[in-house]
Amino acid sequence: MSELVAALPMYDWPEVRDEVDAQWARLRDAFRKKGIDAPQTLVRRNGDLPPVPRAPDLATLPDELDFHRLWLHPALLFAQTCWGPMELGLSSHVQVVSQPSYDAYEGGQGEFYSSAIVMPADGAPSVVAPDDGRPLIQLDRIRGKRFTFNDLDSMSGLIGLKRDLEAMGESLDIFASRSESGGHRSSIVAIAEGKADIAAIDCESWVLAQRFEPAARKVRVVGWTGWRKGLPYITAATTPEKTVTALREALAGLAEQPRIQRVG
Repeated sequence: MSELVAALPMYDWPEVRDEVDAQWARLRDAFRKKGIDAPQTLVRRNGDLPPVPRAPDLATLPDELDFHRLWLHPALLFAQTCWGPMELGLSSHVQVVSQPSYDAYEGGQGEFYSSAIVMPADGAPSVVAPDDGRPLIQLDRIRGKRFTFNDLDSMSGLIGLKRDLEAMGESLDIFASRSESGGHRSSIVAIAEGKADIAAIDCESWVLAQRFEPAARKVRVVGWTGWRKGLPYITAATTPEKTVTALREALAGLAEQPRIQRVG
């Protein structure tokens, strides 16, 4: 039994667990062919993580997976993160293995993605994502609205929009209020229920919402943030160079996985 840890938590909605498990099975088998002792299954709960000496007892924590605990785990073989946490210090504790491709999603191109800016539906059609990756933000439309976001360290839900606004001579102060929802899906629900007016939802999460979240029918896209690098796949900083190379070679060899691209 492998002592290593793997997780694909960023788009692991309950409705697509089978799809995510199938994705991991392909990755796992490719890694094993390269001699990597990849774990059989993904980590989805704190209780699934191996104990770490001198760390708080996992039994005292909520069972929902703590992403930061996952990312910092010394046995981490393969996982996803966001460039927000990476810029805020995580990058010194992990190694980037690869970048996924967002070609399959409106608002994405290659390793770059953008976020759909959503507000309550008003009968008008949704705004189409620009082909050039530039932000498309109507300041007069969003001024004075109640903004909700998934997490403080989220590039797609907060930091990217903040930077786009600053490039336009504005700031998050353009909004009447700001609140943390805890997740992109929760942000969409908050808008549908009238608890917030606007949110930025990364393009892949927006596609998932349109497939599975009924509240998505009550909101529409009114703009897009600019392109930024998508969520990287990472491994622990202590993962041996030989293993990192093998991971990248395995990913490069997965021709049936067009969403995965090799670094460099």
